Amino acid sequence: MVMYSTEHFYDGLQALEREDSPLDRRERLKAMEKPLLFWYAARARSLPWRDKPLPYRVWISEIMLQQTRVEAVKPYFERFMEAFPTIRALAEAEDDYLMKLWEGLGYYNRARNLKKAARILTDTYGGCLPASFDELIRLPGIGSYTAGAIASIAFNIPTPAVDGNVLRVISRVLGDREDIRKASVKGRMEMELKEIMPKDKASQYNQGLIEIGALVCIPGGEPKCGECPLYSVCLTGRNGWWKEIPYKSPQKKRRIEERTVFIIEYQDKVAIHKRPPSGLLAALYELPNVEGRPLAGEVPFVLGLKKGQVESVTELPASRHVFSHVEWHMTGYRVVLRPPEDKNARTVFEGKAEPGCDSFGENVGEGLLGWLFVTREELAGTYPLPNAFNPYTKLIG
Repeated sequence: MVMYSTEHFYDGLQALEREDSPLDRRERLKAMEKPLLFWYAARARSLPWRDKPLPYRVWISEIMLQQTRVEAVKPYFERFMEAFPTIRALAEAEDDYLMKLWEGLGYYNRARNLKKAARILTDTYGGCLPASFDELIRLPGIGSYTAGAIASIAFNIPTPAVDGNVLRVISRVLGDREDIRKASVKGRMEMELKEIMPKDKASQYNQGLIEIGALVCIPGGEPKCGECPLYSVCLTGRNGWWKEIPYKSPQKKRRIEERTVFIIEYQDKVAIHKRPPSGLLAALYELPNVEGRPLAGEVPFVLGLKKGQVESVTELPASRHVFSHVEWHMTGYRVVLRPPEDKNARTVFEGKAEPGCDSFGENVGEGLLGWLFVTREELAGTYPLPNAFNPYTKLIG
């Protein structure tokens, strides 16, 4: 007697479509439901936020997963939950500590918006997330996808959660060649999915679509159509259109900025600087840097230092960092400042500067202001530096 695995049986469950009577758009979307739910029940990955889908955990995971791979998020998520086990704890977090925990994930506005939203939740909702899409979407940093994900996964409210993965899957199933960068295209798909998604299995349905997009109908390569439970209703899979669908209109070219980064060392400390409270990398610490590419001999002048204050200038390797709308092409210098001849004398480089202040006196000149000299241990444990500076922070030692 041949025994069949239930798992394999359900993987093979497909919707039937007659050649002489093709499914219309709504019918095609509706036909996804059973194969999708059976596949997800058998194939869903075990993830920390999925295994224990409490509203707060779902919210934090969804924000972290924006523009970031699942495997990269896992250790950050665990540390974040340990540091801020409740919404109230997050609302009371010190900014620098929050940014340090977020260091390496990038897109730091996500962390700032988490704290803003946590304060609102603490003041207005008693430290809980509301079980309402309309109320969730009003919170800072929460758009239609994140609100839909929290509502459906944490509260099982039948609301679509349409991200890039889902846009790709649905476009391919429908053979839809419209530009998925358009908000109108996403909005229409959200409305169509809301009409046909199961009312009692919203969590599994949305997570199933997201999971297929992440593991099967993958971005940037050939989809694994042979493993897809939606293959029988997928027009793109049937016709081999995966190179053409989904369609994305070309993005605008990023602005290129030439920047020079400085590792400024004084005795056992390194200089950092706090960026302005708004704009790119707002209020984060950084290595001192300037626009342009000065020559080594120009470095003391660029930094507003006298030549006698500089012991050595050494060129560092070039690097590059891509933001959403700008691209930094960087080079760097290690600048070692000369200690005083009289070891008992206080110099303009001693102590710590308050961010945004020129604490080094008139001897520094008109160069970079607000340097903060910290030990390497403090740099590693206390002060968050953006990923853009990673190639140079690694050289500090």
